[in-house]
Parts: sequence; C-alpha cells; structure tokens
Amino acid sequence: MSHLEQSSLSNRRRALIFANIMLSCIATTIMATALTTVLPPIVVDLGITMQLGQWLTSGYSLAMGIVMPLTAFLITRFPTKPLYLAGAALFIVGSLICVAPVPFAVIMIGRVVQACGNGLLMSMAQVVLMTIYPDNRGTVMGWYGLTVGVTPVIAPTLSGLMVDAFGWRSIFYLVIAVMVVSLLAACFVFGNVLNTSKRSFDVLSFAVSIAAFGGVTLGIGNIGSMPFVSTTVLLPLVLGVAASVWFVVLQLHRERPFLDVRILRNRGFALSVIGSMLLYFAMMGSSVMLPLYVQTIKGGSASMAGLVSLPGSLAMAIISPMAGRLYDRFGVKRLFLIGGICLTASNLCMGLLPLSASIWVAATINVARSLAIGCLMMPLVTWGTSSAGEGRLADANALLTALRTIAGAIGQAVFVGMMTALAASAHAGGLDLAAANMRGLNLTFLAMCTCAVPLIIIPLVFLRSDK
Repeated sequence: MSHLEQSSLSNRRRALIFANIMLSCIATTIMATALTTVLPPIVVDLGITMQLGQWLTSGYSLAMGIVMPLTAFLITRFPTKPLYLAGAALFIVGSLICVAPVPFAVIMIGRVVQACGNGLLMSMAQVVLMTIYPDNRGTVMGWYGLTVGVTPVIAPTLSGLMVDAFGWRSIFYLVIAVMVVSLLAACFVFGNVLNTSKRSFDVLSFAVSIAAFGGVTLGIGNIGSMPFVSTTVLLPLVLGVAASVWFVVLQLHRERPFLDVRILRNRGFALSVIGSMLLYFAMMGSSVMLPLYVQTIKGGSASMAGLVSLPGSLAMAIISPMAGRLYDRFGVKRLFLIGGICLTASNLCMGLLPLSASIWVAATINVARSLAIGCLMMPLVTWGTSSAGEGRLADANALLTALRTIAGAIGQAVFVGMMTALAASAHAGGLDLAAANMRGLNLTFLAMCTCAVPLIIIPLVFLRSDK
C-alpha cells in the first residue's frame, strides 16, 4: 500500500486494525507470561524435572531473541497483510503442537514455533500502529502499552484458576480460540499498510545474528540456575558477545544492512535505547522481587501476592493512555523525568522498608513503580522509533526491542542472584531467615535505585527541550 493509500484509510478501518492488533497482543502476552503458573502441572503431567521444564520458558525467550533481528528484514520485504497472517498462523500452529498428546521434545518445538509467530506479530504491531496513526503516535502507543503492561499481571492469576479447574491445556485452548478469531478478522480488516522494497536475504548476517542474540540470551538465561563461572553460562555469553561485535561490523560495511545499526548514531534513538534498557534492567528484577517479598518474607499466599500487585496494575491502566496523550502534546522530556523520579523513589523506599511494615506499604510503593513504567515504556519506544525516521521504523523497533529484552533478562538474573547471595550471607552471619531475606531484598532494591538514577539525569542533562 502506498503512502496515498495509507492516508486514505478510513477512521473505521484504522480502528478495526487497531482492535485486531490489541486482540492478538492480549493472546500472545498471556501465552508468554502464563507459563510461570502452568509449568508445575506440566512438569508433573509429563514426568520431567523442573530444570528441564524451565526450557519451555527460557527456550521461548531464546527463540524470541533470535527471530527479532529477522523481523526488520521481513517487514520491509514482504506485504503487510500476508506477513501478519503468517505470524498469527505460526502462533496458532505452535499452540496446537503444545496441546497435542506428544513428548516434551515436541512440545518444546511447539513453543519455539509460538515464539517465532509472537516475535513477528510484536514487531509488526508497533510499526503498523505508528504508520497508520502518524499524528497520534503517543496516544495509540499508550493504549498498546496498557495491553502489554497489564496483561502479564492478569495472566498468571487467570491461568492459575483455569489450570485448577480444567487442567494445564485449557490455557492453550483459550489462547488458540482468541488467535483464531483474530486471524479470521485480520483477513477482512488488514491491508498492506507498510511500504516494501525488493532486497536480497543476507544469509551471513542472519547466521551471525542467531549466534549473537541467541548466545547472549542463552548465557544470561542460565545464570539463574548455574554459577556465573561455568561453561553453560560463560561459553554462550562469550560467543554471543563476540558474534555481536562481528554482526555490528558486518552491518556497518553493508550497503543495505540486514539490521541497520547505524541508527544508533541518532541522538534521540540512542537515548531512547539507553532509557529503555535501564528501565527493563530495573523493572524485570523488581517484578520478581515483589512476589518473593509477599510469599517468602511475609508468608503470604500466591493470591495475596496478586492482590498486592493489583493497585499498581490499576495505576498503570490509568497512566498508560494518559502518558500517550501527554507525549503527543508535550513531548518526551517531562514523562522521562517523572518516570525516572518515580522508579528511583519506589526502589529507594523498598530499599529502606523495614521487616515490620505492612505488605500494603509495599503495595503503595509498587503503585509508584507502575506509574514509572507507564510514563516510560511506550513513550520511549514512540520517541525513539520516530527519531530514527520513517524509513527506518522496522529496524529501529527490532533493535530497540531486542536490546531492552536482553537488558531485562540480565536484570532479572543479576538481581535475583544478588538477593539470594546477600540473604544467604546475612543468614550465615546470625540473622534469622526472614530478617536475612529482608536484608537481601533491601540491599538489592538499593542497587536497583542506583541503576534508575540515570533515568533522571538523561532528561535533565541530555534533553534540552520538551520535544
């Protein structure tokens, strides 16, 4: 579809495409996050160890990391509608494989197929929305951010209830049903809204990108279950970093790069990438800490942990669309500053929280954290990809998403490992278990607070105007 055809899209057609993307996003996000609850019954049902079963989540992340750089090529090479339908079909096929009465190895293949479909749909969703709403990108991405931010909080609770009532396959059936509806609707409402061009497939760059993104993701994923100084962590990590350097060199010497890393020279895009990586680094670590605090330290149930996170989810549901409108009106600087202050303050408060405090104090602090995420997540994506330029939306989105995902994985592994080590040290020093765990949690949140401070410095020092 040409630019003229894009501009002739009716408001109704835009709204239908938007609704279709939101429906797909809800389904894929549920499947990406619900497995934390579904994993124990799957392990029991298949008669495998938890360590082996964890590959259903870590393998999914690994496949997502590998497919993300490829999406930039696919989006600029193939028409939008058939590519979107292919992504939805891949996701459905992967889900059908997972629910079939097959061995674990085949279910693992299904999860990889799912991840490939999800990676393609996620990349396309953001590029399509910013293309069909060029004048209201902040508002639209704010609503998209609401779906991305709130669904992961609801998914574990929903999947827990469904697993208890109908078995672990029921969550897959629910997601398949939603995606089939989305696929059928997309056949009628989608159009080829993105410009494409004929370009050859760079096999070498793709192979090196697999080693780069796959190696780093796999190495980081193993940190949680293995010592850092071990072959399973260091070998893929070193290979991944070396391949990453090679990949960047390759792209800089290509006339038409597989993934255009040159856009990192753009000041606005580079700052948005740094901000997004810092946000995910601190955010993914703290997302694991709150349930640990409620259940391990305060002795609450999984349901109580869900209730404690609920006020934060409601705050994010309110702020995400508002942040989008504020971005369209004022630009990114104010949102960047407010988000940085809220994230730093929430981490500082958790770092100083005494063991005797009520869990509802932690719930209130989590509201500030959720406000920070709402102010930063989608506005940074919108600002960064817009700064990269219209012709580079696909490359900018793929690069930013891949780098922030890796930063989140590093943050989760580093901070969970830090809390465990600090708590063990405090317990060995004579503190009882609850107090030792609280000490570990406090110090870990203070470390996150330090990591969040640059999110205040960047808008104050490097952004000279609100736009």
